[in-house]
This record gives sequence, structure tokens and C-alpha cells, in this order.
Amino acid sequence: QVQLVESGGGLVQAGGSLRLSCAASGSIFSINAMGWYRQAPGKQRELVAAITSGGSTNYADSVKGRFTISRDNAKNTVYLQMNSLKPEDTAVYYCKVVVAASPYAQSNYWGQGTQVTVSS
Repeated sequence: QVQLVESGGGLVQAGGSLRLSCAASGSIFSINAMGWYRQAPGKQRELVAAITSGGSTNYADSVKGRFTISRDNAKNTVYLQMNSLKPEDTAVYYCKVVVAASPYAQSNYWGQGTQVTVSS
């Protein structure tokens, strides 16, 4: 019922930048939180950055100072600006949205994933 569409992934050289977008649509009363996760081959999925509806943010130590998460509540969209990319940032990036379908219930939804590859 809730659809997440991710975009912005690609292949870049080390030191380059990418901006990921994730737009949510469907049956949404409100969005409580949005975040970005990533999963490299053979690795566990890890939280990269998260933002609450109030604007509080949280970042993985490995991306602090390089990545910035932001959101446009009116568009139900979350962004991840990735600067100074490193080869170790290579992974599939997934958007997660915590959606309130009513004032009394919420659910988690995941995007389809977008590949980010950083060459050295």
C-alpha cells in the first residue's frame, strides 16, 4: 500500500558525490522516521543515517562529516547527500520509512535498493 521509490545510485570515482532520493507514496497518515541503510556483499545491513519527523538525525561513525540526511515532509521524501565517497562506501543502499497509517498504528517499509559503487 505504501510505495518507496529510490533513485540516485550509480558508479563514481573516489572523492566524488552522489545524492540518493527516496519518495514515499500511498496510504500515509504521517511519517515518523526515515533512514538509509546499506549492505555490502557478504556483510550485514547497517544503518547509515536516520532522521525523525522532528528533524533529529543520527549517523554511522564511518560517514559522519561526509554524508548528510535530510527530508522534505511535504513531499514525503528523504535524501542522502554523499560527499567524499570512498571505495568502502560501495554497497546497496536501502531506504526505510516508518509510516503511521493511523494515529494508533505504524509500519516499516523498505525501498528496492539502489547500487552505489565507488571506484579507486
